[in-house]
Formats: sequence, structure tokens, C-alpha cells
Amino acid sequence: MIRPSVLLLLCCSLLLPMPAVARLAGPLQAVPAAKVRDLAEIRSSRVLRVLVNQSRNSSGEVQGQAIGVEYHRLRAFEQYLNGHARDGQEITLKIIPKAKDQLLGALQRGEGDLVAPGELLDPQPGLAVSTSQPIASNVPLLLVGIKGERRYTRLEQLSGKTLALPTGSAAGDAVSQINQKLALHKLPPVKIEWVDPSLAVEDVLEMVQGGIFHLTIVEQPIAERWGKILPKLRFDRQVMISEPGEEYWFVRRDASMLRSSIDRFLTTYKKPSDQDAAFLRIYRRLYQVHYPLAKADRQRLEKLRPVLQKHAEAQGMDWLNLAALAFKESALQPNARSGSGPTGLMQITPSAAQRVGVSNIQNLDANVQAGAKYLAMIRRKFFASPKLNERERMAFVLAAYNMGPERVQGMRAEARRRGLNPNQWFFQVERIAMEQVGMGAVSYVNSVNKYYLAFDRERESLEPQGQKVVSRK
Repeated sequence: MIRPSVLLLLCCSLLLPMPAVARLAGPLQAVPAAKVRDLAEIRSSRVLRVLVNQSRNSSGEVQGQAIGVEYHRLRAFEQYLNGHARDGQEITLKIIPKAKDQLLGALQRGEGDLVAPGELLDPQPGLAVSTSQPIASNVPLLLVGIKGERRYTRLEQLSGKTLALPTGSAAGDAVSQINQKLALHKLPPVKIEWVDPSLAVEDVLEMVQGGIFHLTIVEQPIAERWGKILPKLRFDRQVMISEPGEEYWFVRRDASMLRSSIDRFLTTYKKPSDQDAAFLRIYRRLYQVHYPLAKADRQRLEKLRPVLQKHAEAQGMDWLNLAALAFKESALQPNARSGSGPTGLMQITPSAAQRVGVSNIQNLDANVQAGAKYLAMIRRKFFASPKLNERERMAFVLAAYNMGPERVQGMRAEARRRGLNPNQWFFQVERIAMEQVGMGAVSYVNSVNKYYLAFDRERESLEPQGQKVVSRK
């Protein structure tokens, strides 16, 4: 007998939109409002809590250098407020990164005083928030592909195509409107692939350049900024995705003094002429993932699959995690060598292999066994907490594989001290890594994660039918 509560859930599920329907993933229900902190309370506390989009494009520092588009403006606002401070009540910023679709809900709940998304973001119905004067006006959405593939000039040409969009993308509503127009002409809709939450807008752009995704839509300033880093991207400017929008900062509706201060500041703010200098210098050689399933790579992976699956299953791991790591480390080449000691497919060092009781890592089977056992040891000794979901757990393991588990644990402790989530690597603990050691380890984890997601999209074609494989995402 079906319980009434289960029946109700089943009925409600039928009312939910299908995956191909574009819709923001954020909370749509009314969020209870917490007590408002206006400028007087903020000055009294001497802390302005800023909710920022966790995208590295919007916010972030690398070893003391600002690379997020909102960081310069926020620091200038901090100086503006302190220039008008009385009795020495200087304010410092507390940066609180959140997923884009969670920003306004967090503001409503009183988790921050100001939202600075760095992207187009529309207020949700039922939230008591108000906008600043526009940060940027007439911001269009651009269709982005890769050079050498088909160019698009009309919306109708997108019929039946798939767009990869990060959670909270402003293109979601735009695609809904496009699909309404296509339906009038009895054309198939544009499909949306809402990407894994470990990916921000810049990650999607990198995966488009790498051929993993084919098309996406982003705000023109973001596309052009990352186009300097990702030169293979193509912008189809003739396709009118939607009417240009405006970017804002957001405050609680009753924080009128804070909003007035923001608006006065914005009338005088001029972005630095060298705003992207550090961004270009730091990122230019980092965002370079490749398509890992080209014909030759797929053939190599098929030959390696039995040994990868055998040792992954022995350690309770998803074999595609090993495959992604092997692609990053050696491009799936079993005979790869490094001058500093790492050896073979998994590029493991003899000392690491000895720690897990494996010798002769020149041998393929032993090399993969050593890599799998070493990863499993790191996971078991340092990241076994049930508070970690499997994707975050693997990210921490990869970070530890790259720079040592003790250092990663220290970063988690610092994240906890700073009010970041110590159980989330992506966009949280990685911020500490960016500040302390630079982008190397962050880029390493991101690259392996992207290769894993690329393999996972093709899992059915990579695994023989009917084969049972341990999958721990």
C-alpha cells in the first residue's frame, strides 16, 4: 500500500520541469527574513559581510593579487566607506563565497549585508531585496563555441542543439524564451545540460575550448575577458540571445543607508586601467584542458580499462577517477617518465609506492596498483569523514596527492577559521590554496575533475554493457 505522503511526493514530482527546461536552480520558495543590518550596525560591528559569486571570475585572490572582477570594486568601496568613517570606525570586508543561485536567499536570511555577483542576476519573487544603481548596463549574452566548428547567425539554427550552462546562469530564462519562439515554428527546442556544481562559468568556457562541451552562453564581458586566456573560443555575436541586461549589487530592502552609500560610490568609481594584469599573468598557461576522448585517447583508454577497473574496484573507487588522473598525469601513456622521479601511467614516485607496499612500478599493473592504493590510503587516513560527499572527497584526495595531505588539512583548518566550508574543496578550501601556494594545485584538481566529468558523460560507451563497476561519485 502506498502511503499518502509518498503519493503526494510522486504527484508533485510530475509537476517539476523536465531537465531540458531552462530554469534557475536556486530556491524559489519565500525565505524568512532575518534582522536587517543597515550601515550604522555595519559600522558598529566594523565588518561588512559581502556575499560573492564563488566563480573565480567574480572573486578570488592568488597570493595577494586580486583576479576577480568584483574584488577591485569591493576594495574601492571599502576605502570609500572608511574615507567617510567617523570616530575611527573603519570597516573591513568579510568575503563569503556562495553558489550564484544561493546568493539572494543567503542575503534574505541575513548571512550577509551585500551581494556582489559579478554576473547578471535577477531578483527572485518574494525576496525583500533591492538593487543598487547598475554596475554595468546593456550587458548582452553571447553564444560561445570553438573556432573551426559551425558558426551560428540565427536563433533557429540552435534548434535541437545542447548548451552547457553553470548553475544559476542568466541564460536559463533566455533559452526558455527562445524555445517558445521555436515552438511557434514547430522546431525542436534548445536543450540545456546543467553542468556539475563543481564547475563555474570559466570552467565551462575552458571545457568548450577543449571540445568537451560544444556551446554555452555567457555575459559578453565574461566571454571577452576569458577569450584572452582561451584563444580558441568563438563568439557568435550575430545571434541575439536576449535583450541586454544590467548588473547590480544587492542589499536588503530596509538597508536604505547602505544602498545610498553604494549608489554614491558607484557614481565616482573608475575601474583600474590594469585591472586584468594579474589575471592575465596568472591564468594564461593554466586553463588548457584537452578533449580526453579523441579517437587515439579512447583506444588507449580501452586497452587500459581492465587494469584500471581491477585496482579501482579493489580500493572501492570509481575507475574513471583513476582514468582521469592518469590522463592528467601521463596522457594515458604507461611508459611516461619524469626527471624528478614520478613514473608510469599514474606518475607515482617510488617512495609513495613503497608506503603502500608496492615495488617495481615500471610494470603497468604495479604502477596502477600503487596509484590506487596510495589514493585509497590518503582517503582512509585523512578524508574518511561522512561529512564529505564523494566528489568533494575525491577533490581533497587529489589535492593531497599533489601537495601532501598534511598541507591540505592545514588549509581546511584555515578555511574553518575564516568562515569557509572546510568540507568543500571547490570554491571554498581552494581559496586558501590560491592564497597560500598559488594556482598550481587548484588547476591540477580542476583539470582532473574536468577529465572525470568528460569520461562520466560517456560512461555507457566506455563500459561494456551489463558490467558492474563500482561508482563513487
